[in-house]
Amino acid sequence: MTALTPSSRRYLALLALLFLLTGALVPSGPLFASSDDHELARQALERGQVLPLRTVLDKVERDYQGQVLKIEFEHDDGRFIYEIRLLQKDGRLAKLKVDATSGEVLKIKRKRH
Repeated sequence: MTALTPSSRRYLALLALLFLLTGALVPSGPLFASSDDHELARQALERGQVLPLRTVLDKVERDYQGQVLKIEFEHDDGRFIYEIRLLQKDGRLAKLKVDATSGEVLKIKRKRH
């Protein structure tokens, strides 16, 4: 049996966290987050301070029609934020800042990729 590389272990840990936060492994494609993001997200979810990621992604994918490329979780100016990057059907890259408590999209930037 081959030992896992540090990057493989980190990727597996991210997948496990996503499973815990959402109840399912979601989107295909690369996702990146720091270990600090993982712990902060886990604690906020356990305290009921944020919506589950799957709930937010369902809304974002429905409203903005795209494939999730990257997700970050932050605590910014007293607010929990999901920062989500989508590759939209028209080829544009959309970067959404979503209030993790309400699911409200606070800001969106789009650019051609």
